[in-house]
Amino acid sequence: MRDVAALGGFFVLRVGGPDAGWQPLGRSYARGCTDLAEAVARRHRAREARIGVSIAQLGHAARLWSPALACVPLHGIVPDLARLERAADGPALRLPHPAGLRADRLPSPSLALYEQVTGHLDALARGLRVKVAPRLLDGNSASALVEAARALLAARPALRGPLTVLTTELLATGRLVGTGGITGPDLAFRRRSCCLYYRAPGGSKCGDCGLAR
Repeated sequence: MRDVAALGGFFVLRVGGPDAGWQPLGRSYARGCTDLAEAVARRHRAREARIGVSIAQLGHAARLWSPALACVPLHGIVPDLARLERAADGPALRLPHPAGLRADRLPSPSLALYEQVTGHLDALARGLRVKVAPRLLDGNSASALVEAARALLAARPALRGPLTVLTTELLATGRLVGTGGITGPDLAFRRRSCCLYYRAPGGSKCGDCGLAR
């Protein structure tokens, strides 16, 4: 996890350390991560509550997918995210103790990875206090996945083959099916939905937005 965190940004998943300042993610999910969504809405001056919810969920998806995805091709491990915690004052994530599954001992590493990450995203979706289209949230998950893969590819280009295979398998799994498709050799992606960022003051359509032309 230290090696993966060195990739920066969303790849940071803290492990161990003092327990003060961290809370079980289940508590945040039960509240729909309302504090994160409201903070995002204030930052972007968004009047529609669903904009803050969507962007906050997209950011959370990126913090889940990025380190979990990178651990598979880099170290052959699918992290066990069951005990994941969130910082009490922000979106940072932590595992109290390192745990994971050896990818070469799993019948389908991509399915195991999918279940680890989407289990969290499904729990968040169930707790949302604002109505957001389920397929928009699925599109956010797919977008976060592919952006994580693109960032990893840029940092470790030797992983192109296995990383492309893993990303393609994930996009063909469960709720990610039909969310979009890879359109280029460097994992360029076009989703079929929109995260709503363009509806915030000063916002715009993202590079993979289904509404972009």
